[in-house]
Amino acid sequence: MKKAVVIGTGMNLPKNKVTNQDLEKIVDTTDEWIITRTGIKTRYMAEEGLTLTDLSVPACEQALKNANLKPEDIDLIIYSTYTPDYQIPSNACILQHKLGCTRAAAFDVEAACSGYVYGSTIASQFIATGMYKHVLVVGGDFTSRFLDFEDRNSCVLFGDGVGATIFGASEDEENGVFDNLLGAIGSGAEYIIVPVGGSAVRPTEEILKKRDHYVKINGKEVFKFSTRIVGEIIDEVLSRNKMTLDDIALIIPHQANIRIIESAAKHYNCPLDKFYVNIDKYGNTVAATIPMALHEALCEGKIKKGDNILLIGFGAGLTYGLTLIKWGNYTKPLY
Repeated sequence: MKKAVVIGTGMNLPKNKVTNQDLEKIVDTTDEWIITRTGIKTRYMAEEGLTLTDLSVPACEQALKNANLKPEDIDLIIYSTYTPDYQIPSNACILQHKLGCTRAAAFDVEAACSGYVYGSTIASQFIATGMYKHVLVVGGDFTSRFLDFEDRNSCVLFGDGVGATIFGASEDEENGVFDNLLGAIGSGAEYIIVPVGGSAVRPTEEILKKRDHYVKINGKEVFKFSTRIVGEIIDEVLSRNKMTLDDIALIIPHQANIRIIESAAKHYNCPLDKFYVNIDKYGNTVAATIPMALHEALCEGKIKKGDNILLIGFGAGLTYGLTLIKWGNYTKPLY
């Protein structure tokens, strides 16, 4: 069984930067209120006419360049998103055509904020069995298209973005993906939901007036779930790999709320810089948060060969996941 290793990364953002001061003009909120409760200062929101797959192309091309691969070298594309361009076809199929990855199989994964960890776990299994050699995993969302800008509790949280990662087979058995953990608590499905847009409820004029086609969040319950599950899954993975937190060089968590990350740091009595944080710049980009943070951490030189890192996702579903990687040779993206 081969181990999967990261061989290329990339990311891309819309051009439209939205500050907390910008939101003050359209919703009953303040810069202080947002920063105190979330840690977010700015985020990026997609302009009209831009599609999620359009934004994905430069991120994937960057990852291909960093991996020194051509589009036809990709065997599989997994796209993690809850905001695809269309219900059908999948974003992965549209992206396959736009990138020219003519040999690649393609499908989407919908696990919201845990989507990238779900996707990278699937990728590592395909590589471990030898079925595929190069797998492109993309995490991206345009949550701004589903935000109610009359709800100050939700509209300030999110931004748009795309992160891309290419997994290949490790040439060194000592490096690569060592463990994955995935889970779900479906009884909490109602805590983060877009009530209209699927087959359960048809969109009607009355439904639209009720604004049920926007994201609805039970912030209290989601916060309770998130702060609890992060510690539980870290403990489980460390225990079964006979490791302690001292063995981990960097933790890259889903960027949902700075208070969740601070809670985890306090729980383990460790410095906050053990956790990579960029929520202040981008907000919650859902499936894009982890691959974007991974790319930035590499660009900043925060990950080096031999480091053990944890990727942690948690969110709607309710879903959660964790990937343990011992880092290989790829430590500095070209740009």
